[in-house]
Amino acid sequence: MADLPIELTDRSIVAARRDRNALDVGTPYSFLVEPERTHAGRIEDVATVFLTNRECPFKCLMCDLWQNTVEQTVPLGAIPRQIDFALQRLPPARHLKLYNSGNFFDAKAIPREDWPEIVERARGFQSVIVENHPKLCGPPCLDFRDRLAEHGVELEIAVGLETIHPEVLPRLNKQMTLDDYARAVAFLAEAGIRVRSFVLLRPPFLTEQEGVEWALRSVEFAFDRGVSCCAVIPTRAGNGMMEQLAAAGQFSPPELSSLETVLEEGIALKRGRVFVDLWDAQQFATCRRCVDARISRLARMNLQQRSEVLIECADC
Repeated sequence: MADLPIELTDRSIVAARRDRNALDVGTPYSFLVEPERTHAGRIEDVATVFLTNRECPFKCLMCDLWQNTVEQTVPLGAIPRQIDFALQRLPPARHLKLYNSGNFFDAKAIPREDWPEIVERARGFQSVIVENHPKLCGPPCLDFRDRLAEHGVELEIAVGLETIHPEVLPRLNKQMTLDDYARAVAFLAEAGIRVRSFVLLRPPFLTEQEGVEWALRSVEFAFDRGVSCCAVIPTRAGNGMMEQLAAAGQFSPPELSSLETVLEEGIALKRGRVFVDLWDAQQFATCRRCVDARISRLARMNLQQRSEVLIECADC
């Protein structure tokens, strides 16, 4: 892999950013309910609350989640109030995702003093899903698991794998190794905590074909280590550094056809659930005529976990 003319460090990644969004620490920056196929094979509604909190300490090369974070730890009680704000405005759901643009078990992001109130709000849900860096998966995860279990609520943790490519992963500045990831998943699995993983489709430095190949290899790696679900995320521009890499010829967003291939082949593995992230997926299509039908097909495949006939289009 060629040397880079761009420095990939915390300092350079932060320097490439634009301003973050103005946020109110009393409200989540977004929330929604959407259906998802569960590990039990049922399609059930999931309420997702995107919490406003302190920025993640890991400055990953491709991340744009910092745009909806603040610079200081939020006041005590702010996170429970945000959850209340969202749940009061959402329809009922069976599962609750608390995504905080970083790591739930980073005490500077989610104050542990708020855990009792967070757990109280989780009562009545079947499961709570949070996100966390592999290096922050430790005893606090077990404590939170036990607090939820007292109310019959299961904990699931989403862990970013991104890619197993031996040269690309270190360049992502995620500050973890595959051994770190494997240890975290083994620790959580032994503790009875279900794990899902995020996998990138075509991170920087890969061609389109390599992007598909390494996404699928990464999905298999995750399943080999006991993960029950993989969410494949197409790598997007928009954080400043990705634009610099694109200008240097080191990054191009994936094509919608690659997302289709990864979902089809991932489901065919029959190792666990495979989802593709369809947020703003129109940007990856080159044909306006068939894009809506193709994205609808992917959404159905996400839910049903079986392939459908490809959409035929006279224009492409």
